[in-house]
Amino acid sequence: MSCQRVEAFITSSTITSTAVLTTAGMFAIGAMPTACVSKPTQRQYPARSNLHHFTDDAHRHYVSCFNRCALMSLKESGYRGLVLARLTSTGVKVGDIVRLTCHDTEYEGVLMPRSQVGSNPSHIVIKLANGYNIGVNLSRVKSIKRVKRVRRAPRPGRAAAHPAPSLPTVSILSTGGTIASRVDYFTGAVSPALTAEDLYLAVPELETFASINARVLMSRLSENIHPSDWGRIARAVATEVRKGVDGIVVAHGTDTLGFTAAALSFALEGLPVPVVLVGSQRSSDRPSSDAAMNLVASVLVAGHADAAEVMVVMHGTTDDRTAIAHRGTRVRKLHTSRRDAFQSVNAHPLYRVRGTEIFEIASPLRRRDTTRKVRVRPRFEDRVVLLRMYPGIPQMMIDTLLQNGVRGIVLEGTGLGHAPVHLHASLKEAIDSGVIVAMTSQCIHGRVNMNVYRPGVELQEMGVIPCGDMLPETALTKLMWLLANVKQPDKVCALMRRPLVGEMSDRSEYTFYTSPGGAD
Repeated sequence: MSCQRVEAFITSSTITSTAVLTTAGMFAIGAMPTACVSKPTQRQYPARSNLHHFTDDAHRHYVSCFNRCALMSLKESGYRGLVLARLTSTGVKVGDIVRLTCHDTEYEGVLMPRSQVGSNPSHIVIKLANGYNIGVNLSRVKSIKRVKRVRRAPRPGRAAAHPAPSLPTVSILSTGGTIASRVDYFTGAVSPALTAEDLYLAVPELETFASINARVLMSRLSENIHPSDWGRIARAVATEVRKGVDGIVVAHGTDTLGFTAAALSFALEGLPVPVVLVGSQRSSDRPSSDAAMNLVASVLVAGHADAAEVMVVMHGTTDDRTAIAHRGTRVRKLHTSRRDAFQSVNAHPLYRVRGTEIFEIASPLRRRDTTRKVRVRPRFEDRVVLLRMYPGIPQMMIDTLLQNGVRGIVLEGTGLGHAPVHLHASLKEAIDSGVIVAMTSQCIHGRVNMNVYRPGVELQEMGVIPCGDMLPETALTKLMWLLANVKQPDKVCALMRRPLVGEMSDRSEYTFYTSPGGAD
């Protein structure tokens, strides 16, 4: 019987595969797949030669990673019972490269921690050289041999970079999310863990493109972000701008990345340099992770693009050819897990990144200008709600919001901007009491037009504000920001109708309706 052996060969030192071990002892494998990296080669070998060997390059990466991290003991790593006894008697430790000899095959890889909850305790978990973890039942294992022991040393507190003096300076602020996450080997869940330094250590190619300053702002999964966090992020960005950096990258979870991008677009006025939000759809321990490529592309845009506004940089295609920079007020996550989940809506993207080249697709709002002074207005009113219309929506939803002191309501209307007639009386009551009510559409593409049908005209007459082609989440953050920073209600209403940071346009073109990766 013949089996495959998989090895990865790096053909250029410019872009390499990278690895980092997090504080929980998990490998974060980051691949920078461009033309400089060959695909793993597959060769046929005779029986008993289906060993997943580590190449010298791969081993050097792992040694480097383990030298940066202190590892957990076997007892802390989730192994117990007969498996723990067998590993202990063999003298191996988590992080060692081990060879498991079974009755019909052999496996070689890094001994990994394992989940302690909801998993079979009789398996030994190793990470193969191709980046995948496998579990091998102890009953199949004839012998366990340590191939190489990796020297352990404490991780330094700060990444030591040696970029060329002529490179731009980019600050990376870490807020959490999948791009900054690890596997919790007690529960098997993904949890926030990586520091901003870990991000740099995982992708040493960054020093080719910029001088990196990195710090942790918070460690929060994006579903837990609060409007007060937007203000905290905005103040931190302004601080970095005033230090004279050439660009800022904010690492953020993808689920609410669009909300934060829109919020920063309003809160940071007069930006002189780019502010780029970046995330990843797949955690860094997965071979298909987009974390490293997205991070490099975001640093390239932050450090080199001739723009001065808030953007989101993510994969533009399902493969690793292209990253796309989107305007922060015009981008939405349109897929739960695809790497190209983020797309510009009702607008063209701003830049395409291929390899190390940046191509401008549409003109940014402002060009770089280091003489421009940033002004930060970081307050957001959190008594604003986003309410989706649906058949049978009860009137009491509006009434309950009024009773609880809501100051603003953004409606996600159906079609051109419709709300059921039975809500009209409650909406009028809300507006008459001083609540700002704005209308957006549930449709992804197109714009609100409340002049086509009589009910829409009636909503306008009672004071509902049509938001054109603005995304509902952008309208929400805009209204939150206006209510916290503008005292006059009439002025709030007027500003909701006009574009401030490219969040809406006078007309929507059919060409904005694009397919995934449609920036080409």
